[in-house]
Amino acid sequence: MTMAGISIWQLLIVLAIVIMLFGTKRLRGMGSDLGEAIKGFKKSVSDDDKDQDPKQIDADAPESESADTAKSDDKTKSH
Repeated sequence: MTMAGISIWQLLIVLAIVIMLFGTKRLRGMGSDLGEAIKGFKKSVSDDDKDQDPKQIDADAPESESADTAKSDDKTKSH
């Protein structure tokens, strides 16, 4: 016997055992819950991408230290 992979008969046996353990009603409920969770995740990811403006991303990026010191020097000179 070689270990080439899982045959269709092995998959059917595992499926039959899972159905006997959990029942079709509970498996259906878990499947629908999983589907809703995936849809919600995809929606939140796409909403986050739409909410962020490319200009805002550049503004949120940290500036270099030399630019910060130049700005602070300008502020002290104006006072």
